[in-house]
Amino acid sequence: MVVVGVVGASGYTGGELLRFLARHPEVEEVRYATSRRLEGEPVWKAHPNLRRDYPDLEFSDPDPVEIGEDCDVVFTAVPHTAAMEIVPDLLEGGAVVIDLSADFRFDDVEVYEEWYGVEHAAPELNAKAVYGLPELHRDEIRSTDLIANPGCYPTGAILAAAPLVEKGLVDVVIFDSKSGTSGAGAKPSEITHHPECAEDLTPYNPTDHRHLPEIRQELGKLGDVEVHFTPHLAPLVRGIETTAHGLGDVEIESEELRELYVEYYDGEPFVRICEVGETPRLWAVRGTNYCDVGIFAVGDGRIVVASAIDNLAKGASGQAVQNMNVRFGFEETSGLEEPGYHP
Repeated sequence: MVVVGVVGASGYTGGELLRFLARHPEVEEVRYATSRRLEGEPVWKAHPNLRRDYPDLEFSDPDPVEIGEDCDVVFTAVPHTAAMEIVPDLLEGGAVVIDLSADFRFDDVEVYEEWYGVEHAAPELNAKAVYGLPELHRDEIRSTDLIANPGCYPTGAILAAAPLVEKGLVDVVIFDSKSGTSGAGAKPSEITHHPECAEDLTPYNPTDHRHLPEIRQELGKLGDVEVHFTPHLAPLVRGIETTAHGLGDVEIESEELRELYVEYYDGEPFVRICEVGETPRLWAVRGTNYCDVGIFAVGDGRIVVASAIDNLAKGASGQAVQNMNVRFGFEETSGLEEPGYHP
């Protein structure tokens, strides 16, 4: 059993963490749910869906060292560039930290500083952090005290293309991703305001999105591949649909490729391989930690694979809880067994 803290608990990812943790059989207590803005307010005021799960838990703003001393594991669901100021104190207190920001995802601190435009405040911790994609780094996750939870776009992209890259089937992968507006966070903006985006589909940062170097880093560990990525804002609340176009000289039949994916992800509890030609559907993964992968087309030097995830679950909080399960030796699916919604 573990005592848990959630730093930055008032946002969407914080709320999702609390939702998954509420019925986790190995969670003794969520002792801290922090928010400076809502300090002293009941947690259910920000997350009404959790009224019965946390009737007495209030938002608080204690010192990070205190949180680290009182908790076995702390999730940091704070903005990029903010986590690196907090995480050293949490680790000093003795907690395992699972960080949902980008601050510790990069093997090379200079890459982070270039893409995020700040000097890293704790570069020495980057060497200790493990990229928290269990399907690729499970063994390393088991033995680290700092887990860098992947970005939502990279999760769907990497899982869609990893078998292609590791088996040397493609030389180039072009990712086309569509995300719901919840990926922008709980704070309203002009771009994500419902009347502005409800009947629109908009590409943004088409060649230089911050998640591009993250995808390149992880796929580059699997093979020599050129990677391109363009995200789009879609008129839906949650979910990411990613289409991966793999280009290469290797020819393979669709059924053979599907079998390769089935074998590659054999034993992975949260990756489901669709039938050939079956479209991964966002409603099938909404609210869950699943990533559904489908093989669309093979031929003429081109392979098309698609993936579907919930950006707030497998793309953030669900994956963070999965990482906790791996790190502490719990059943990996604990607290994450809920099926998707339909319709």
